[in-house]
Amino acid sequence: MRNEARFHIAVLAGDGIGQEVMPACLDVLNAATRRIGGFGLDYDPRPAGAECYRDTGHALPASTMKAAREADAIPLGAMGLPSVRYPDGTEVTPQIDLRIELGLYAGVRPVRAYNRAAPVLADPRASAIDFVLIRESTEGLFASRGKGKVTDDWEATETLVITRPVSERLFDFALALSRQRRKTGGRGEVICVDKANVFVSFAFFRKIFEERAARYPDITARSVYVDAMTLMMLRRPWELDVLVTENMFGDILSDLGAGLMGGLGFAPSADIGDEFAVFQPCHGTAPDIAGQGRANPVAMFLSGAMMLDWLGERDGVAGARAAGDLIRRAVDSALNEVQPFEVGGDAGTPAITRAVLGAIDRLPREVVDAA
Repeated sequence: MRNEARFHIAVLAGDGIGQEVMPACLDVLNAATRRIGGFGLDYDPRPAGAECYRDTGHALPASTMKAAREADAIPLGAMGLPSVRYPDGTEVTPQIDLRIELGLYAGVRPVRAYNRAAPVLADPRASAIDFVLIRESTEGLFASRGKGKVTDDWEATETLVITRPVSERLFDFALALSRQRRKTGGRGEVICVDKANVFVSFAFFRKIFEERAARYPDITARSVYVDAMTLMMLRRPWELDVLVTENMFGDILSDLGAGLMGGLGFAPSADIGDEFAVFQPCHGTAPDIAGQGRANPVAMFLSGAMMLDWLGERDGVAGARAAGDLIRRAVDSALNEVQPFEVGGDAGTPAITRAVLGAIDRLPREVVDAA
C-alpha cells in the first residue's frame, strides 16, 4: 500500500437542502482527515436528482452511474422534489435506482441519542439509546416500484418480493454486525421484524432468518411482529441492539428511529452491498427551507463518518476509521453548544458546521488518539 491511502469519492449533492449540507459535510470530512492524517479523499462531484431530471431528462445520467461504479464510495445528498415527477406521477428517486443497480441490499440506519439537549423521551434511560436498524433495500414491497397496476380505475395491485439469496446476505450482515458491536458493549442480539403471522412471504423471511442465525450461536436471535416492534421502539428503545427487516417496514421504522434521535436531521444512513456503498442522510430535500441556511447538517456529517468507517474497514486504513470516530465525537460535543432549528433552537447549517469544525480542531490529543 502507498504511504498515504487515497480514496476516490463520487459526490452526489442532490436537490434542495442536499446542496447545502453536502458542501458542509465535505468541509467536516476534510477537517477530520487533516487532524488524523495518513489518508486522503479526492472528490468527483456528479449531477443526479430531480433538478437534473427536469433540466436534462435524466435523473441519474449514465456518466454519473459510471463514476459511481468507479468510486471507492458515494456520499449522496437528499434527492427529489414534489414539483418534479415522472410521467406516472411518482417522484424522482435516483437513490433507489442506485440501490438496485449497485446491489446495495443492506440499508444501515443507526439510532443513537446524540441530541442530549432536546431528548424526545423523558425517561433518563433514553440517553443510552444506541441500536441499528438494518433495512433490506433492493426488494420487498419496493420490488413493485414502477410495476404496479391499476385496473379499470377500480383496483390497484403491488407485489412484495422476498428472495432467499438476498435475505441470506441481509441476515448474515445483521448477525455479523451484532457480533462486532458486542465487542464494544452491544447486547449481542438481532431481532427479525416481520409479519409472519399473516403473510407467507414473511413466514419465509423468518424461516431464512432462523436458518442463518443458527450459524451464529454466540448471538441471541428472535423475531417480533412489526406492530409490536413499534411499541418496543417507543417504550424500551435502550434495550435494542440490531433490528433487521423488509424494505417497506424498514422505511417506516427508520423514521420512527429518527424521531427518537430528535428528528430526521440527526439520522444518518448507509446502503451497503458486497462491492459498493452509498452514504446519505435519512431526511428529504425540505424544499420549504432550501436556500435559507436552516437545515440541520448533522445527519449528513454522521453519514460521512459512516463512509470513513466503511472505507477504513474495507481497506484496512485505521486512520479512516479514526476520522469517522472523531466526527462523531465532534458532533456530540457541538450539540452541547448549539441547538438546531429542527428542535426549537436557533442554529442552522453554518452555525452547526462551525461548531463541529471547532470541536474537531480543539478536541484534546488524547481523545483524537483514542478515536
